[in-house]
Amino acid sequence: MLDDFLVRATLAGLGVAFAAAPLGCFVVWRRMAYFGDATAHAAILGVALSLLLSTSVFVSVLAVSLIMAALVSLLSERGYAMDTLLGVMAHSALAFGLVAVSFLSGVRIDLMAYLFGDILAVSKGDLVLIGGGALLVVSLVGWRWSALLTATLNADLARASGIDPRREQLVLTLALAVVVAVALKVVGALLIAALLIIPAAAARPFCRSPEAMALLATVVGAASTTGGLQAAYWLDTPTGPTIVCLAAILFALSSLVSQIRRCSARTVASYDTSL
Repeated sequence: MLDDFLVRATLAGLGVAFAAAPLGCFVVWRRMAYFGDATAHAAILGVALSLLLSTSVFVSVLAVSLIMAALVSLLSERGYAMDTLLGVMAHSALAFGLVAVSFLSGVRIDLMAYLFGDILAVSKGDLVLIGGGALLVVSLVGWRWSALLTATLNADLARASGIDPRREQLVLTLALAVVVAVALKVVGALLIAALLIIPAAAARPFCRSPEAMALLATVVGAASTTGGLQAAYWLDTPTGPTIVCLAAILFALSSLVSQIRRCSARTVASYDTSL
C-alpha cells in the first residue's frame, strides 16, 4: 500500500496536521505567529548546513530551529522588542540560508521543494520521520496540556500553582522546532506557519473550550491537507500552496459563518428587547 505515492503523501499530510493543529492553538492563544514564522524560515539555513556537513536534513533543521528559538528567548530578555527581534531573525535566517545554498557547488538542490514543500516525493523513510515527529509533538503537548494552558492564561497564576512559565515556553519551543522539521517536506519553509495558524484560527469562533478548539483545528488541518492534496492532483497545481489555499478558504468560510451567527444573535436580542 505504501508503494502508492498518493497514500504516502496523504499519511504525511495527516501526520503534520495532527501535530500542527494542537500546537497551533497555543501559537494563536499566545500570539506567537511571528515566532513560528521565524523558526520556519530558519529551516532553509538548516537545509544548507545539512548538505554542507552531509548530515540528516531533519536533524540539521531541528538543531537550527532550536538555536533560533533559544536566541530569540535570550535576546528578548535583554530588552529587545519582540516583534522587531523576530522580524530581524526571521528574514536574516532565510537570507543566510539562501546565500549558503548558493555556495554549495556540485550539489543539486531543488530549492523550491524546500521553500514550498514536495509532499508527493515523500519516501517511506520520510514517512517514518514525520510519523515519529508527530507522535512526539502530540505526546508532549498532551502530557503538558494543563500546565501549558495555565501558563498561557496567566503567568502569575502558573507560578502560584507551582508551574514554571519559562519551562512551558521551552516545551512549546521544542514542539515547534519538531513540527518545523517534519513539515518542511510537506508544505515547505515559507508555508509552515500558515499550517500552524490557519486551522486554529478557523476553529476558534466555534469552540467554547480549549480542548474542543484543538480537536476542531485538527479536523480543519486534516481536511486541508487531504483536500488540498486531491485538488492539487486534479488541478495540476503546487501541492503545498494548494493545501494552504484550502485552509485559507475554510478560514474565510468559518469567519463568514461566525459573522452571520453574530448578526443573527444581535437581531434576535434586538427583537426580544423591543417586545
